[in-house]
Amino acid sequence: MDKNEVIAFFDSRAPLWDNDCIIEEAKIINILDRAGVKEGISVLDVACGTGVLFPFYLKRKVGALTGIDISSGMIKIAKEKFTDQRIKLINADVEEMNFSVPFDCCVIYNALPHFENPVRLITHLSNQLKPVGRLTVAHGMGRAQIDAHHSGSASNVSIGLIHEDELAKLFAPFFSVDTIISNEELFIVSGYKK
Repeated sequence: MDKNEVIAFFDSRAPLWDNDCIIEEAKIINILDRAGVKEGISVLDVACGTGVLFPFYLKRKVGALTGIDISSGMIKIAKEKFTDQRIKLINADVEEMNFSVPFDCCVIYNALPHFENPVRLITHLSNQLKPVGRLTVAHGMGRAQIDAHHSGSASNVSIGLIHEDELAKLFAPFFSVDTIISNEELFIVSGYKK
């Protein structure tokens, strides 16, 4: 997968992203509950897009929120939408970023298939979290639906969503996985740093 193709794909879709997004509040609440998102913590939202989850983080009164996305178009829109002082937005490749202050929580929402090497990503993110920090990979659809969704125009910029048990094994060297959910409605793998 060519990262320049990924950037171009999401830059081209950024202007209509929010119009096309389906936000199911109950699912997001469930995901953020399991991700340990609560008052006062610091959150890294990987591949944050236009900030779909930001209102939910802010409602939970997080202390600091860093959103990172490889698409400058997505970050531009997020910056236009959100001016809260707790939010820091970065247009960069997360796998090339080393943050000066580690996070309590990292969430990858609806984005894992756009990372070619999940092992590299998980390894890198483990180094960006505090001791007992939590990493959560989640999708608001089941695995089969995600794969079908990506089989069309996104096929060049995504891989199949890894099976939840396989993903938990990739977490295992760095995280104690305590949540695995995979059904037609939801996909969540989450664990805290060992």
